[in-house]
Amino acid sequence: MFLALLCQAVTATAQTDSSFQQKIPTDTITDKITIGNIDIAGNKKTKDVIILREIPFKTGDQFPMKVLLEKFADGKKQLLNTRLFNAVIVAADHFEGQVVHVKIIVRERWYFFPVPYFSFVDRNLNQWLVEHHASLKRVNYGAKLYYNNTTGRNDNLKLKVTNGYTKQLSLSYDRLYFDKKMKWGGKFFMDAGKNKEVNYATENNKQAFYKDENVFTRKFLKTYLEVSYRRAIKARHSFGIGFTQEIVADTINKLNPDYFSNGKNRLSFPELRYTMDYFDVNYIPYPTKGYIVQLNFFKKGVNKNMNSWEWQAKGSAYWPVAPKTFLTLTLIGQLKLPFHQPYYNKRVLGYGDSYLQGYEYYVVDGVAGGIAKTTLSRELANFSINLFGKNGKKGIRIPFRIFGKIYGNTGYVHNPQPNNNSLTNKMLYSGGFGIDILTLYDVTFKLEYSFNAIGENGLFLHQNSFF
Repeated sequence: MFLALLCQAVTATAQTDSSFQQKIPTDTITDKITIGNIDIAGNKKTKDVIILREIPFKTGDQFPMKVLLEKFADGKKQLLNTRLFNAVIVAADHFEGQVVHVKIIVRERWYFFPVPYFSFVDRNLNQWLVEHHASLKRVNYGAKLYYNNTTGRNDNLKLKVTNGYTKQLSLSYDRLYFDKKMKWGGKFFMDAGKNKEVNYATENNKQAFYKDENVFTRKFLKTYLEVSYRRAIKARHSFGIGFTQEIVADTINKLNPDYFSNGKNRLSFPELRYTMDYFDVNYIPYPTKGYIVQLNFFKKGVNKNMNSWEWQAKGSAYWPVAPKTFLTLTLIGQLKLPFHQPYYNKRVLGYGDSYLQGYEYYVVDGVAGGIAKTTLSRELANFSINLFGKNGKKGIRIPFRIFGKIYGNTGYVHNPQPNNNSLTNKMLYSGGFGIDILTLYDVTFKLEYSFNAIGENGLFLHQNSFF
C-alpha cells in the first residue's frame, strides 16, 4: 500500500516544457523584456512565496530574451532541487508588447510518509552481508514519520522510533522561518538512545566490537539548535550550538583506556558549529553539471576531556564532456586539532560518504585526511514503466535512469598513534567500474566492482535513499 501511495505521487508526470509552447514576438528578440505577472499553478500544498523565493527573477525585472530564457531554465532547476516537486515548467504565458507574463506549473510530490523502518546498522551493505552474514541482530526496526513541506513552506518534520540493535528516539524540525523574506530560519534536532554493543577500537583496519547481552553498554544523547541564513538562492550559512553526552560500560575503558580520555566512561561537552552549503547543480540527488561546496567548522568541548577544533571541506564539480557523458571530481578533507584526540573522535575514512571505493570493509582513523575521487559516467537508458494502466487509463509511472561508470580514488589519513592499523599514514588507491540506477523519489542503487591497492577486488553494493 505504501508503494502504491508513493508511486501515485509521480503518476502522469510526462508533461514537459515542450508541451508548453512559448509565443515569442519577433520584435522582442533584441530588446529587453519586462517581467509582468507570475502565475503559479499546481501547488496545492506549497505556498506561492516558497516558489517565488527560488526563481531568479521577479515582477518588474528586465532581461534580453536570451537571458530571460536562461532565467527560466535556472528557475526550473532551482525548483526541482527543492525536492518538493516531481515536475516543473517555467515558461512565457503570453506577451503584451515588451511585457512577458510568466506561467509556473508544478506537480507536487507526496509529502507525508508514515513508514515502517528496517535497516542494518553497519557502515555499508557489504559489511552487513559478508562480514556479519546478514545477521538480524544487527538491524534496527521500528517506524519513521517524514512530514515534508509540513506547513507548505518547505519545512520538514522527522520522527524516528527504533528497536533492535539500538533503542532510539530521534526528532527534528527544519526549518522555521523568522522573517517575511525567508532569509533566516531555525532548526531543532534531538537524538537519544542506547545499545548493547560498542565499537571500542580499530584493530587491523577494522572496527572491533564489544557486546554484553545482559546490559546496555552505551547510552547517548545529542541535541542542537541551529540558525541559518540564506541571502540569495545558492548559498546557505548555518550557525549552531549543541550538547552531546555519551556513557559506556566500565569494560570499554578496560579494553581501550583512550576510548574517551583519561580512562573515563562518561563524556559530556558543548559544541559550536558553522556550516556553509553552496549548490549550483542541475539535480542535487544525482548531479551531472555544476558545482557543490560544503564547509564545516566545529568547536567541541572546552576542557581536557574534549577539546577539539575541527575543519571539514567537500567540493564536487560535474562537467558534461560529450552527449550523455559526464566527468565528476570530488575532493574531501578534514583536520582535527590538537592531534591527540580520544578514539571516540578519530573517525575519518569509511564513515558516511567519506570512503574509498574498494575499501568498504575497512576504516581508517586519524586526525587529518583527504580523498580525491574521479568518475566518468555515461547515461545508458532513460525510461519509465507504467504499472496498472489499462484501457486507456493512466497507471503508476515509475521512472528509471541508468548510468555506466568507471572511477578512480586516492586518499590519505594521518594518525599519530596508528597502533596495528596498516592503512594509516600511507597513500591509498582504488578504482573500478559500475552501474548507477536512479528511480522515483531520488532513490539511487549502485553496483560497483572495485580494486584496491592491497590486492583485493569484489562487488560492492550501495544505496542512497530519501528514506
